[in-house]
Amino acid sequence: MSATRRQILARTGASVAGIAFTGAVSELFAGSAAASPLGGHAGYGPLIPDPAGLLDLPAGFSYKVLSRQGDTLRSGEGPVPGNHDGMGAFTGRRGRIHLIRNHENRATARLGVPTVAGLTYDPAAKGGCTVLTLDGRNNVLDERVGVAGTAVNCAGGPTPWGTWLTCEETEDKAGTNGYTKDHGFVFEVDGADPRRTGAVPLTAMGRFQHEAVAVDPKSGIVYETEDAFQHPFGLFYRFLPNKPLGGTGSLRAGGALEAMRVPGVPDLSVVQETGACFEGVEWVPVPDPQAVETPIRLQDFGPKGITHAQKLEGCYWGGHGDGPGAVYFVSSFARTKDGSGATHFGQVWRYEPHRRRLTLVVVFGPSTDIQLPGESPDNICLAPTGGLMVCEDGDGGQHVYGVSRKGEVYAVARGAQNIGTREAPEWGEFAGVTFSPDGSTMYVNCYTPGTTFAVTGPWR
Repeated sequence: MSATRRQILARTGASVAGIAFTGAVSELFAGSAAASPLGGHAGYGPLIPDPAGLLDLPAGFSYKVLSRQGDTLRSGEGPVPGNHDGMGAFTGRRGRIHLIRNHENRATARLGVPTVAGLTYDPAAKGGCTVLTLDGRNNVLDERVGVAGTAVNCAGGPTPWGTWLTCEETEDKAGTNGYTKDHGFVFEVDGADPRRTGAVPLTAMGRFQHEAVAVDPKSGIVYETEDAFQHPFGLFYRFLPNKPLGGTGSLRAGGALEAMRVPGVPDLSVVQETGACFEGVEWVPVPDPQAVETPIRLQDFGPKGITHAQKLEGCYWGGHGDGPGAVYFVSSFARTKDGSGATHFGQVWRYEPHRRRLTLVVVFGPSTDIQLPGESPDNICLAPTGGLMVCEDGDGGQHVYGVSRKGEVYAVARGAQNIGTREAPEWGEFAGVTFSPDGSTMYVNCYTPGTTFAVTGPWR
């Protein structure tokens, strides 16, 4: 349930010390039955400097460092990899929690995910996932490799059956950057037993620069975002599995990949008004999901073309109860100088499958009405106890902010400068914010130096 918006202000040259958003802010809370009515409260008070110099929190809150890059994995498989990114928390047996953590490592990474027999896709690639198993008090019982030999594992998403889909944000082919296999796939990771899922690419879900996924819990359809770096930018996809909601490994049974076409809208960036609604959204079969010769976004979708958007990143399923629900996805930013049809600082879209309707629900930008402090929001997640948590990714001190249903913004955590090494202190961006299934603990990563925290306190 994450939505990533990297370096929005830095990359657009904006000088204001914040980002604003307008529109149906309450829409962002539609993914949690608890968050929907509660919406969070306007903060927990001022942040108190941490004597240890790692993480500043409000009074009554405390943290535990679960894992740091360079330490030895409890499994003995090697050192803890770096570049901690997207993350999900899953219920295990006997009150345990499986925390599955992405490592966004490229071929040049210093601390790659250790290669493990049966869990490694491409030995030349350094990305992947590690799995922390925790008890009810957030003590680390085990830490091991979940999948290795993948590349640039940025985000992903949970499945209804309790596994994690980790996404490769690259489309490098074998022979590029030393890789021995093609990359750009989704992999499934079972936190309870990674060997059940192994290192099998879900090739039918397409080969492209994946960012995030969301699964419709009723139909089993998987929605996917593409964070393509160059014009004509990425597409929004849906995967129709042959074996929907079949449990662990069911996505290996294959299916059909389609891309979204919004009639008359070749570029989502040109839509600027919140509430803009488009009926009759079409889904077009992808000619070559494996992109053997041509990247999917450049393939021929017929005379009507296809709908593109710059920086398609976060994706999550919203709605609860007996309602039909909807999928939400984010365009982090768009810039005309990059080739987009218009400039914006971020959009949140809602697609309602039962109505084939797409609506722009939130627009970010320096001139809108609700201010979000900080330079560059990154991951967001919905807290089970109410509220939206936003990770900051910019220069200087980094924060995790809360946003209430009314749009009130408050600081939840701040990374202290000593989060870096003694030799090279630094401000590390936050990423992968998520909550324990019972809502009592917020887990969050510092991207670099890779550190995973568990934060407990009087969450409301």
